Amino acid sequence: MTVPVLTFFNNKGGVGKTSLVFHLAHMFSEMGKRVVAIDLDPQANLTSAFLSEDDLEALWDPDDMSARSNTIYQCLKPMTEMGDILAPQTQEINARLHLVPGDLALAGFEDTLSQAWPLAMGSSNLYRPMRLLSAFWQVAQMAATRHGADVVLADVGPHLGAINRSALIASDHVVIPLAADLFSLQGLRNLGPTLQHWRSDWQKRLDNWATPSFDLPRGAMQPLGYILMQHTERLSRPVKAYKKWADRIPTTYRESVLQKGATQSILPNDGDCLAKLKHYRSLVPMAQEVRKPIFRLSSADGAIGSHSYAVQGAWSDFKALAVAILERIDFPEHTS
Repeated sequence: MTVPVLTFFNNKGGVGKTSLVFHLAHMFSEMGKRVVAIDLDPQANLTSAFLSEDDLEALWDPDDMSARSNTIYQCLKPMTEMGDILAPQTQEINARLHLVPGDLALAGFEDTLSQAWPLAMGSSNLYRPMRLLSAFWQVAQMAATRHGADVVLADVGPHLGAINRSALIASDHVVIPLAADLFSLQGLRNLGPTLQHWRSDWQKRLDNWATPSFDLPRGAMQPLGYILMQHTERLSRPVKAYKKWADRIPTTYRESVLQKGATQSILPNDGDCLAKLKHYRSLVPMAQEVRKPIFRLSSADGAIGSHSYAVQGAWSDFKALAVAILERIDFPEHTS
């Protein structure tokens, strides 16, 4: 039995995607879920959110042969030389949360994946191209099996290249973080058809290899919904610019991502909207400094006065979001 992979994806950067993965990984673990977070972004921002600079320096030391499979790229590097995938050596964040660290060198794997894509539709030996294309999923499942994980959370970069195509192939579910602006709206229009195309093309490759030699991901990429990030409110009403774009998102999401007809529903009643998350402003750098989720800041970290109330609010917001996601992937809220 494989472990579900949930990927947070938007081809527009700067919408808080990495912060979402970081906070939800912590929240799921607090709710009793065993979690593997995997950093598939060549910028490795999720890894730097979890680990200190000293840890990163040791992790990425090119002369340390003991770190052969300490990052996602190191797990995959043997495949660039006709070897096979190495089992990941994860970083323990807490007893229920482990990280498969990212690596800036992962960017060099883009060409390898691009070349493997057409080869997977060939009639000769399909083992290697399919092994390459499913490598992210293989590593995620190895890590999940080793740690008895309930779910894998994947962070990816904001692009539509071969790395993200393989990351989405590895995904059972997709959550789309959005900002209420023109760029996110246009991003949705690009993203929806891309997901549909990748899903269809991967199915053709699965069909082409009638008797696979190893387990392969289904590439379901099921959209769970979207999260509207960093909205601001004035006197409990969205500001004009925010409202203009926020009101257009439900129909665009429904048409472009779900391929359904237009709807007249507006954001507060929109069943595709998993959450609207506030911009936590001064809490963000405070949390980044101590590498904690916002909802775990304490007075010792500087969260005093009004900040302490904001911390409590953040806990409620992320708990509600985590519950909504677990319900949509048919997981119970709590683990016994």
